[in-house]
Amino acid sequence: MARNRNREEEDASIDMTPMLDIVFIMLIFFIVTTSFVKEAGIQVNKPEASNTTKEPSANIFIAIRDTGEVWMDKRQVDVERVGANIERMLAEQPTDVVVIQADNKAEHGVVVEVMDQVKEAGIDKISIAAEKN
Repeated sequence: MARNRNREEEDASIDMTPMLDIVFIMLIFFIVTTSFVKEAGIQVNKPEASNTTKEPSANIFIAIRDTGEVWMDKRQVDVERVGANIERMLAEQPTDVVVIQADNKAEHGVVVEVMDQVKEAGIDKISIAAEKN
């Protein structure tokens, strides 16, 4: 009788291998499908606007300080190099929207130059970030 009881205890174990396989497959799926946002890397004082909309699918952010400095992907870049940096970012992760976060005291000439560089890189949809009133 004791022999049958030991045999039943051995057969009652659960094989965890299929569950672990599924968990790892799901983990790989979520890592591959995750979209990574390329933030500008600095905070700016955005102008206020009464009519703002949320841009849901933006991955590339460009920040322009009041001193005219342009920041992309947490580093400062020259205005002339914005287009090349966007092309590099598009090769890593394609998108159709770029958000420009310009300081409310930034010169509009610098903002226009950045917008021209974005257009030359092949992105037609440019959003300007603003704070809601």
